[in-house]
Amino acid sequence: MITRYSRPEMTQIWSQESKYSIWYEIEAHACDAMADLGTIPKKDAKAIWKVKDHIFDPKKIEDIEKVTKHDVIAFLTYLSNLIGPENARFIHQGMTSSDVLDTCFNIQLVKACDILLQDVDDLLSAIKERAYQHKYTIRIGRSHGIHAEPTTMGLTFARFYAEMDRNKSRLKIARKEISTGAISGAVGTFANINPNVEKHVAKKLGLKVEPISTQVIPRDRHAHYFSVLGIIAGSIERVSTEIRHLQRTEVYELQEFFSKKQKGSSAMPHKKNPILSENLTGLSRMVRSYTIPALENIALWHERDISHSSVERNIGPDANITLDFALVRLANLLDKMIVYPKKMLNNLNITKGTIFSQELMLELTKSGLTRENSYRLVQAHAKKCIADNLNLLDVVMSDKNITSRISSKKMKKIFDYSSHFKNVNLIFNRVFK
Repeated sequence: MITRYSRPEMTQIWSQESKYSIWYEIEAHACDAMADLGTIPKKDAKAIWKVKDHIFDPKKIEDIEKVTKHDVIAFLTYLSNLIGPENARFIHQGMTSSDVLDTCFNIQLVKACDILLQDVDDLLSAIKERAYQHKYTIRIGRSHGIHAEPTTMGLTFARFYAEMDRNKSRLKIARKEISTGAISGAVGTFANINPNVEKHVAKKLGLKVEPISTQVIPRDRHAHYFSVLGIIAGSIERVSTEIRHLQRTEVYELQEFFSKKQKGSSAMPHKKNPILSENLTGLSRMVRSYTIPALENIALWHERDISHSSVERNIGPDANITLDFALVRLANLLDKMIVYPKKMLNNLNITKGTIFSQELMLELTKSGLTRENSYRLVQAHAKKCIADNLNLLDVVMSDKNITSRISSKKMKKIFDYSSHFKNVNLIFNRVFK
């Protein structure tokens, strides 16, 4: 992932230094377990921990890999040189490369997930604050992009909150799903290593034991994890798209914060473009694109192949780093976003009361008209209002077929916004329980 869309804490998890440090811990804990079982001398297991504060040099390990053509062997050679060949002879005893690689990958995913969970919490706080701030800020609800009926900006934010809260639950499940480790040997049979080694390593690293593995941890776990990231990205794009639409010149109900010295268009000085929400839309598409290769990684050959390896080297860092950046950016966007209530009210009144057509139709059905006749009558008046820029209330008040059935007092109530907001508290209590 490029630096432009990366945050240091998340990026560090996926660094070579971090990866090698985790590999080291896996190997060291495995040796401790084998020493406790009497499989290897305790002095050799103890000797490995003498380099626990060592910062592993990726360049030197990569130089060894150029010869070995094997990343784990290159690391083990480097580690052996650090500890001394005599003390290092039992490192990796009965283990296979995937024991190290897969357990490490899952540790990285768990660490990344913990950051993402915090990001989601911060985003939820920002959304909640905005929701209560604009709980009764009236705006037009749109169906197919067309004016439908009144709603509030607070309810819009509440929808975003509920969706992201579901994403938080999904992410917690994904974290649990991915929190497994496997130290089971060449094809997962523990032929040359005691299962208690796996149990010890998993406990020390905060993982659960993978119930059954081959040479690899089953990739359905990883497919689920990256699918959840894709869903979260979809939610980010949903919010971003809403902001982009509402910032259009002819709508202009929202606006991204525009700093004093910020520039808009390179050609047109007057413009304030929704660059953050557009950027988030693009980043979301990238995260979702990683879901498909993760799903395709499930179908590995027999007990193992490495077709998944190159995929995960890419999507592991990129998906997590990108989503982390996007979640933080969205929270900051919402925190600073400018809302224009007067513009919302002006837009609401553009259609001159036709947005109350449903209430009018329903009241006519109550008076004895069939629904079909009520619909036809109201629709005819609404069309005329839109075509001739007339107010629906004025038009229907001059129609005796309607005024004979609906009193002026009742008519005034029909064309009152307040009926649309009588259940706002109920909805908020459901969402923010």
